[in-house]
Amino acid sequence: MGFIAFLKTQFIVHLLIGFVFVVSGLIINFLQLCTLVLWPINKQFYRRVNCRLAYSLWSQLVMLLEWWSGTECTLFSDEATVKTFGKEHVIIILNHNYEIDFLCGWTMTERFGVLGSSKVLAKRELLYVPLIGWTWYFLEIVFCKRKWEEDRDTVIEGLKRLADYPEYMWFLLYCEGTRFTETKHRISMEVAESKGLPKLKYHLLPRTKGFTTAVQCLRGTVSAVYDVTLNFRGNKNPSLLGILYGKKYEADMCVRRFPLEDIPQDEKEAANWLHKLYQEKDALQEMYNQEGVFPGQQFKPPRRPWTLLNFLFWATVLLSPLFTFGFGVFASGSPLLILAFLGLVGAASFGVRRLIGVTEIEKGSSYGNQEFKKKE
Repeated sequence: MGFIAFLKTQFIVHLLIGFVFVVSGLIINFLQLCTLVLWPINKQFYRRVNCRLAYSLWSQLVMLLEWWSGTECTLFSDEATVKTFGKEHVIIILNHNYEIDFLCGWTMTERFGVLGSSKVLAKRELLYVPLIGWTWYFLEIVFCKRKWEEDRDTVIEGLKRLADYPEYMWFLLYCEGTRFTETKHRISMEVAESKGLPKLKYHLLPRTKGFTTAVQCLRGTVSAVYDVTLNFRGNKNPSLLGILYGKKYEADMCVRRFPLEDIPQDEKEAANWLHKLYQEKDALQEMYNQEGVFPGQQFKPPRRPWTLLNFLFWATVLLSPLFTFGFGVFASGSPLLILAFLGLVGAASFGVRRLIGVTEIEKGSSYGNQEFKKKE
């Protein structure tokens, strides 16, 4: 093991990375709060500023994937589709099987220049998570409780607000509603059987309301739907902790572009279109498991230096005073100060671990298990 590889496994290094992310995130959240005065003056300028502030935070996580772990992301698509990336408003449909599927998606948005303006239909609980939810609030992310009767008006209003967004926007939808687990898959396939729908092997049954509403509300703004099917070579199941330890993975993403005019306007027909899409996604996953590749040409968009430079900027600004302060505490010889400093370090460690826990599958929501509980 080389020295750099050794450093990547050390807890103190992880703690310093977490410190930079958390403190810079709180600073960015404060700056975003200050930008609220811009909204009534110039809404579009407010949005452009917040895209760049969000980029400064989210790109730190992308840096971990691209530069720290060296994970490779390969696209399987066609040249005409790749040429549209970053040049149009789109809806993204991504399978929700992995802890870092969102991070692979962010990597692609970064390489095509739309990370700061990327959007997602997110569960409302995330709104209250520091850094993550707070940043999304200022980005006008659409939050939902995942109860359509309560969400309908809120989701429609949030989507319509994005109709005049000034930056090219990739709007991510996890149509399965929750991460794939064996329990949720079993329940989902019982529902599919009861509704007379074909069973899926690698996906949960898509929930169509969010998709059909997004298509309806963003028609005229969004040009296309990108269907993205993600898998990892070697049957790996990567985690954010693995990325933090410097583990390198190889992600393959099959991307297909569907012009929005090809998607039916009728809600029931659009829902049927989505079910058919997921049957195709299942076939793509089966092909990948058998052959180790997706169909289509392979593209490897180059890394850009901005994620690394952004992190180095924040590390320089924040770690220098931290080291000076820590040296001063230990040099003072005061047991009380030293204990207080160590307590602060312990609290920071706990906070960073809790943030990482948000991405872990085993700590994910119980959404999708309700029917199972009722049957039990």
